[in-house]
Amino acid sequence: MPHRPLTSSARAADALAVADWRRRVAETYADVRRIAVEDPPAAHAVWVQRRDELFAEHPASPLDGPTRASFAGLEVARYDAAYRFEVEVRPADPQRLDVATGTDGVVPFERAGVVELPGVGTLAVWALRSYGGGLFLPVRDASGGQPGGTFGGGRYVLDTIKGADLGTSHGLLVVDLNFAYNPSCAYDPSWACPLATRANTVPVDLPVGERTFPLPDLATD
Repeated sequence: MPHRPLTSSARAADALAVADWRRRVAETYADVRRIAVEDPPAAHAVWVQRRDELFAEHPASPLDGPTRASFAGLEVARYDAAYRFEVEVRPADPQRLDVATGTDGVVPFERAGVVELPGVGTLAVWALRSYGGGLFLPVRDASGGQPGGTFGGGRYVLDTIKGADLGTSHGLLVVDLNFAYNPSCAYDPSWACPLATRANTVPVDLPVGERTFPLPDLATD
């Protein structure tokens, strides 16, 4: 899972910062779930604001110092209710996904099932099979890696071990693609992130959620 290589002197401070980051992310999603019962667009606005604050101010921000100094907010599309789904997780043949990382060894996932999103496609729902457990649902759409599109490695919709959890409604899993966000490695390649595989790639553009972030060394004049 995302983890930044550290010197020994910085390890304790970083661990505390990451713990606080995750605590604040979990608090944000708790508010999102509560508000979204009545007003999903308002919940989305809270999520956008809180993420901007974390990226701009928090010591565990994946943005480096110079990038943070000029940071004016993440580019996130306007909320579109057509991309909010409440779906059954349907059984699927077992499949194991071992993600090799440079810092955390091999991270094991097993396919817990699949969800069918009308007009979008089928996505695998993964269960983390290591300490902490949790559900993991990434997505890569047809605009991945394209100019003006989404991050080429895909985005995360759910990553419950780190608090990114949209909950359930009437016994169905909430999959709201408006909350798709870039993994930390989209901002800093020193982070190791599981990326979307073919089982989580859809053939359509998803015009909602967080867009590609223009890193300074990739920016054009």
